[in-house]
Amino acid sequence: MGLKSFVQRSARRLGYDVIYFDRIRLLRRFGINLVLDVGANIGQYADEMRSIGYLGRMVSFEPLSREFQQLSQRAKGDNLWKTVNRALGDRDGTAEIHVSGNSVSSSLLGILPRHLRSAPTSEYLNNETIQISRLDSVFHDHCQTGDRVMLKLDTQGYEYQVLQGAAKSLPAIIGVQLEMSLVPLYEGEKLFSEMVPYLTSLGFSLMSIEPVFRDNATGQMLAVDGIFYRDEIQPQVEKATLVLGPHAS
Repeated sequence: MGLKSFVQRSARRLGYDVIYFDRIRLLRRFGINLVLDVGANIGQYADEMRSIGYLGRMVSFEPLSREFQQLSQRAKGDNLWKTVNRALGDRDGTAEIHVSGNSVSSSLLGILPRHLRSAPTSEYLNNETIQISRLDSVFHDHCQTGDRVMLKLDTQGYEYQVLQGAAKSLPAIIGVQLEMSLVPLYEGEKLFSEMVPYLTSLGFSLMSIEPVFRDNATGQMLAVDGIFYRDEIQPQVEKATLVLGPHAS
């Protein structure tokens, strides 16, 4: 057993998760009871959320047909986990998505050489026609009055466009977790240095960062997840205990 595995297992015995400790604390602090999981792939993020003790509702959006089938299968048996076969963006209709060899790097944007050098399996193999909607068009299909919503975005450089299509929905959203590139990885994407001020202008504060993608040859970090919440929102620790299991201390 490696040192990292030993530390994580030891920490879990104490009721903590080392990697996602900040995420757990913030979910608890702000009483999140609904997660919109945009760019779900086959459900890795939703599985993480369940593993750290989140017991509330989740809606996972995934546009790729093959990945959506796996996602739907993974969500079976979880009555609080809903899956939707579409992308979110800044328009309603159809779009052409580039499908990568590793699946997780698939994007509506072109991929750059810097990305390919660090992850050769991210090379695009083909395109697929998908359904795309603005969050504003579907928000009330999934969100109820009084929900405390966190929006998670993992759309491979398309996060800014998703936020553009959520202008009317964002005031009802308490937290945002999104992937941000530190160097250009996709054509035309907004980088970390641009996204943080943009989220700040929308009323969100950066509260935690999780590593996502690094160049193993050089050790350079290429992308991170930023976790943002609204400072002016009154935390509801008491409510959060209803949707977080005993693992999430």
